[in-house]
Amino acid sequence: MQARSNEGAPANPASLAAARRARRWIWAWVALGLAAYLVLPWYAIQDATWYEAVPQVFGQAEGANGLMQAATQGRSWLFIGLAGLLLCAVGAALPAGKAQGRWLLAGGAIGAIGLAVAGFTIGARGWSVAALNTQFGELAVNQFGIGAGGFVALTALVLLAAFGMARLGLFKGDLFVSASVVGCGVLMALFIAYPVSRALSGAFFNEDGQWSIAAFAARVFTERIWGLGCLAGGVRCGVAWNTLVLALLTAAGTTFLGTLMALMAERGSRRGQGALRVLALLPIITPPFVVGLGLILLFGRAGIVNQVLENVFGIEPTRWFYGMPGVLVAQLFAFTPIAFMIMRGVVQGIAPSLEEAAQMLRADRRRAFFTVTLPLLKPGLANAFLVGFIESIADFGNPVVVGGQFSVLSTDIFFAIVGAQYDQGRAASLAWVLTLFALGVFALQRGLLGKQNYTTVSGKGDAGIAMALPDGVRRTIQCIALPWIAFTAVVYLFAFAGGFVQTWGRDYSFTLNHFKSAFALEWGQFGLVWAGTAWNSLITTLKLAGISAPITAALGLLIAWLLARNEFKGQGAFEFGALLAFAIPGTVLGVSYILAFNVPPFELTGTGLIIVLCFMFRNLPVGVRAGTAAFKQLDRSLDEASLMLRASTSQTLFKVVLPLLKPALVAALVYSFVRAMTTVSAVIFLVTAENELATTYIIGRVGNGDYGIALAYCTVLMVLMSLAIALVQFVVGERKLGRRGAVPPHEGHHKMESLAA
Repeated sequence: MQARSNEGAPANPASLAAARRARRWIWAWVALGLAAYLVLPWYAIQDATWYEAVPQVFGQAEGANGLMQAATQGRSWLFIGLAGLLLCAVGAALPAGKAQGRWLLAGGAIGAIGLAVAGFTIGARGWSVAALNTQFGELAVNQFGIGAGGFVALTALVLLAAFGMARLGLFKGDLFVSASVVGCGVLMALFIAYPVSRALSGAFFNEDGQWSIAAFAARVFTERIWGLGCLAGGVRCGVAWNTLVLALLTAAGTTFLGTLMALMAERGSRRGQGALRVLALLPIITPPFVVGLGLILLFGRAGIVNQVLENVFGIEPTRWFYGMPGVLVAQLFAFTPIAFMIMRGVVQGIAPSLEEAAQMLRADRRRAFFTVTLPLLKPGLANAFLVGFIESIADFGNPVVVGGQFSVLSTDIFFAIVGAQYDQGRAASLAWVLTLFALGVFALQRGLLGKQNYTTVSGKGDAGIAMALPDGVRRTIQCIALPWIAFTAVVYLFAFAGGFVQTWGRDYSFTLNHFKSAFALEWGQFGLVWAGTAWNSLITTLKLAGISAPITAALGLLIAWLLARNEFKGQGAFEFGALLAFAIPGTVLGVSYILAFNVPPFELTGTGLIIVLCFMFRNLPVGVRAGTAAFKQLDRSLDEASLMLRASTSQTLFKVVLPLLKPALVAALVYSFVRAMTTVSAVIFLVTAENELATTYIIGRVGNGDYGIALAYCTVLMVLMSLAIALVQFVVGERKLGRRGAVPPHEGHHKMESLAA
């Protein structure tokens, strides 16, 4: 018998298939949540992985499953999650509709919230909150950090609650969108908002541990932070103004240089494009202090430039480079590659048909460039500026190396935490100022872009030829970009020459001993021996970066898709939450992770997982911003056509949209992997002897004066990351937009003139 809809008309087979698929997903998560209570250890066991604890799941030990923990070990609060799953099972048995939605939402919310409240209020010593201990007395039973069983059960409850929200009509009834928004929101709340709030809340407590707005005001509104001595004829401005001016200059400079190089790479001559892309990305694949070291060798007091000025012109060497000029140049080096990666994808996405239409209407190439091409770059320009600004205010490595007496908020935060003063309240207050700066630029960017449309990739075929750059624009770009790229090459030649000389500054004879000390391989009695002192840190770094990078890129692009293609309440807060980790200095984020994840319900300190999570959420904003800029170029009709052909939302995302986002995907993957390999500030407090990273090993060598080994290690990192970038490019490939190959500038110009005639 043919199925019929509520109105009596025959039901669409595709709709029935979609309904069956949705029902299977709901039952799958109910079954997974129940299985987590029965066959997985509920708590994390010290010095053991979850699979090593599986044999204990039906016993009385710490590795018992959730049901055994609740029934036989006195942890009755775990029954609330089981009750929530049973309510969801009742809902799953009902037909699709609001009744099912109410059961799913009630069960998922009750179970997840109940377990979360119990997790945060009951710790390894009983009650975690003093007020509860006073109110109810000491708790006889405690609990440890969440393990595999608890994680899977909580995930199932959260997603079932999201399915219930969709059944009640939220998110246009789409289960995938609802689960994505709620799931990403919970992840950002747990691993960004929660730890950061733990760190920032210290600004509102006085020295006696009492809540005080006055303590916050006394720390923030000081001459050190907001002083205007430089404007009044003094020497120094407050660190807040130093930070703001530096960030604006850096963001403008990186966006400008990144855009020029992106135009040169995509619209310039094909000759040398490969070398251009390698050199453009070179600064991003090196540890932060390498750029500063190379610049010091060039412009420091004993650097080559000062020596030439003294020998040729008799100018006495000074420390002019240390301060704002040095920090600005170092940050331009460090962050221009990010702008280049974002802008390259945006330039690729501009439809040639729009430029051809302008030229057919008698506009010359110069006018078409400034009236058509350049305005279509606005989303990329805005996103590149925002990322450059936030990177600048959160950077402390470059100001520490070449800042001299020039102080910024990030360096003050760093010394407040690691210095002798250890003033967490002051560090948190300074972090508040940084967060407000980031929020202000974020709001300004949204206001400037507004609801304007920048669609350039639609469902219609576009086999046009990308317009060659106008001669004047091309020459201007070459005059600026080529010297900057050459300057980059010179800085790195100086920086990495130190790995091949005996002792920099004294003995410049060629040697490979530094590489042998770090990466020696020997053949022993039992086979190959990794004898070099750097192998352990290198293998650990590659493993953790390789795990975090694809997850970071996928999560960033998913969030970008949710923001660009869906509308829901709280979307602005959702977007800012994705950027919050970027606005917080790495040192503060690392300390916040220790404060938040050192006690139940998340005991992660000392594990590799906490480093992976820090990598993920620290680097997440670049994937979000690159994806957002790319999505603004894709016509919504592409999504709508796929949905009209009965494809599900997830099928549309993976088979239609994602192939058109390859530049953004490459940018997110490359940035996530490279930054995980080279980051220092965010993980310097999280590493252990078992999980030593490449950058902490290098810093240790620099502290011991072994500059040769440190620079040799940096050279190896550069080679490995260059190979990784090439592999990402090869695996992901280029976006196929059905366009013809570019032609030489002059030939393309004559062709367009003949068409216009």
